[in-house]
Amino acid sequence: MEKETSKARLSPGSAGSVSRREINGYLFVLPVAAVLAALVVYPLAYGVYISFFKTNLVKKWTFVGLRYYLEALKSPEFLGQMLVTVKFTAGVVAGHFFFGMILALLLNRDFRGRAVFRVIFLLPWLFPDSVVALLFKWILNPVYGIFNHMLMQLGLIDAPQVWLSNAGLALPIVVAICIWKGYPMIMMMLLAGLQSISDDVKEAARIDGANLWQSFRYVTLPGLRSVLTVTLVLDTVWWFKHYTLVWVLTQGGPGDTTSLISISIYKQAFDNFNFGSAAAMSVIVFLICYLLGIIYRKVLEND
Repeated sequence: MEKETSKARLSPGSAGSVSRREINGYLFVLPVAAVLAALVVYPLAYGVYISFFKTNLVKKWTFVGLRYYLEALKSPEFLGQMLVTVKFTAGVVAGHFFFGMILALLLNRDFRGRAVFRVIFLLPWLFPDSVVALLFKWILNPVYGIFNHMLMQLGLIDAPQVWLSNAGLALPIVVAICIWKGYPMIMMMLLAGLQSISDDVKEAARIDGANLWQSFRYVTLPGLRSVLTVTLVLDTVWWFKHYTLVWVLTQGGPGDTTSLISISIYKQAFDNFNFGSAAAMSVIVFLICYLLGIIYRKVLEND
């Protein structure tokens, strides 16, 4: 009886051995957790901390509580920039899904040269944001830009246009450039989702007499629901906090027509040296993105 008890204690399935395996697992995860804490948790906590202070991050630290949060939420300028950010994000994400879906459906078909077209369509995503912005600034330049030259040759305009300095056109142009830059990622994610849909289901729909639109609506879209949800949230969060492309293209101008909330945060921190206010606005943006993540999880749970 005593031998059996000792064997049970040493058996791989016993509670003691499971506990040791769990400890070993935690030890393996510990280095990664430490890196994440250093790169994510600490900066986030520090950002929340300084949002309660009026500070230049060197000597002056004056506690102001929720002052910067209240000022931001009551500020017409902040709310206006938030509206611009929402318009920008909605336009970019809608464009990504429109062109990404069309190209994903195209690449999901079997035709000669499909691999070559896949590489070509993926190219915009491979360029750094700053390179894309400088490229389009050159293309749209009113003096030597190729875009003005082409339109004048076609007789569509009489004189060169200053596209990025036009208050009515700057935001749509920036949105179009960001759509071109970001659609490949959406295309590849949707293509992966399309290739996971069973051919038997598509064949059954064709046998039942479903036309192209009915097959897309009742077979393809339901099969892509999880992929669409994940991609939508990731793309929305990414472009809601985007900064680089817009800053290099317009620096938020002309006026505040392309002044995203990320640009306002940058200016508050590094132009006005108001780090507390910039941190408070950053926390608000983080909470909005976190809320989007919660909505995404709820949608997946309902699925």
